Amino acid sequence: MIGSDDPQIRRKLIEILRIIRDHDGAVGARVISDTLNERGYRIGERGVRYHLRILDERGFTKKEGYAGRNITEMGLAELNEALVGDRIGFITTHIEELIYEMDFNLKNKEGHVIVNTSLIDKRDFEDALQIIELVTESGLNLGPYIAIEDEDISDSDSEELTGNVVIHTMCSITLDGILLQYGIPSSPKYGGIIEIKDYEPMGFVDLVSYKGTTVDPMKLFMAKKATSVFDCMEHGNGKILGNVREIPASAIPDAEKVLDLMLDSGFAGLVNVSDVSQPALNAPIATGRAGIAISAGINSMAAVLESGIDVTNYPISALRKFSDMKKIR
Repeated sequence: MIGSDDPQIRRKLIEILRIIRDHDGAVGARVISDTLNERGYRIGERGVRYHLRILDERGFTKKEGYAGRNITEMGLAELNEALVGDRIGFITTHIEELIYEMDFNLKNKEGHVIVNTSLIDKRDFEDALQIIELVTESGLNLGPYIAIEDEDISDSDSEELTGNVVIHTMCSITLDGILLQYGIPSSPKYGGIIEIKDYEPMGFVDLVSYKGTTVDPMKLFMAKKATSVFDCMEHGNGKILGNVREIPASAIPDAEKVLDLMLDSGFAGLVNVSDVSQPALNAPIATGRAGIAISAGINSMAAVLESGIDVTNYPISALRKFSDMKKIR
């Protein structure tokens, strides 16, 4: 494994492997040095040669005469492992940044909220919209607000968007941004699957920690087809997506007031506030803290997937002006 007591050296070794992997053919120290400098690493050819010797000795690179180095199979395996390590925690960082940047005012309904983004073929849009409305009426997502964009633009550079409709749904992480606006710090902990029986939440049956994954839990569970949102709506029994955050125990009364304000403002969603140091719908909560579990805003898209309609989902994707969101019921 790439190892060093100096994290700066380790990062440089990993970046050099990236450059060699992405280069067409063997690459020399000068090109590597120039590329590193473009990426913010101040290192000359002599320094690059020193690092290349380390990589050669460990079997991650192989010298090809005067042409330079190629990456070996061992180097590719090591790089993949290192990249996974780099991505661990990325989702949490992304969530924290969106929460911090969110400026939504619950009382006057102005500012930005956090949204999920989904791409649906135009031919399936009307059917998908009917499903979204049904899920919204059932109260299994955050609220009746969505934004719709027509991306059928002939000169678009993105083939992926051509012929699709883009639908933005309210992400349940918006709750964390609202709590922060009221001075309540929250820490998103898990995404998972909530089992529903007789229209009541029984608890999480599967959990993924945001800090310990390289893939958004909502996307992971939808890919596994782990939900049965339609069964929840029609029969009161099934599985939906949800997530959990922790708040300080002293903030429980204020948090409950915020949740009541959200309900009065038209937001919905299954919500459970745990007792201090007690699980939130089976999700473990740290000592001295309370948990708030809520159904995921992307449950409507999980139901669309269940219907057989293809959807490309990007959970917790971005901030969007609330004024762009339209009420669908």
